[in-house]
Amino acid sequence: MPPAGATTRRIPRQRRSRERVERALDAADRLLAAEGADALSTTRIARAAGMSVGSLYQYFPDTGAIAAAIARRHMDAFEELMEQTVERAAVERWEDPVGALVDLFAGRYRDEPGYRALWFGRHLTPDLREADRRNKLALAAGLRRVIVALGLARDDARAVTISEAAVHACDALLQEAFRRDPAGDRALLDEAKTLLRGYLDRVAAHYATQARRTR
Repeated sequence: MPPAGATTRRIPRQRRSRERVERALDAADRLLAAEGADALSTTRIARAAGMSVGSLYQYFPDTGAIAAAIARRHMDAFEELMEQTVERAAVERWEDPVGALVDLFAGRYRDEPGYRALWFGRHLTPDLREADRRNKLALAAGLRRVIVALGLARDDARAVTISEAAVHACDALLQEAFRRDPAGDRALLDEAKTLLRGYLDRVAAHYATQARRTR
């Protein structure tokens, strides 16, 4: 997968063109899931999508741009999942918010083998690493809104840092759990929940103490 930017050659505007691009990305995602990032080539992607290499080149200059587009789809889906979670947290009371959140995102890893292959591979470009960093910041912003909605923290500067730390820790543990087992190593996922529950308990205690002092 050669280094490349995340942009396409031209933006598909007609429905037929958009469908062709989605078909190409679906085919590339299946190749990633089945054989890993090394399997990606414009020839194989075009063949799997039922289109010519020339047609593929109309939209993507190389496999790096295709990988970037796949990554963006997955990251958008993660951010949408977090947004839905924020909305749920505003109206539901969760007995175990850490367990619910870890299970939610572990399920996404489990259901998207192409995503795992992309991020666990050796071919991450600087563009993809930067996109991943921005994605984690977006997820952390969503997590901050969740813990504030659940009454576990105030919406302040420390909550920003807490949420970023929790997202990075959870992501590292999820990645290792799914490197060990495509279904997610159960023991490691359980330990991730234990670690993050302890952290969240300390966070909640900190804000409760602050609240008492200001009364």
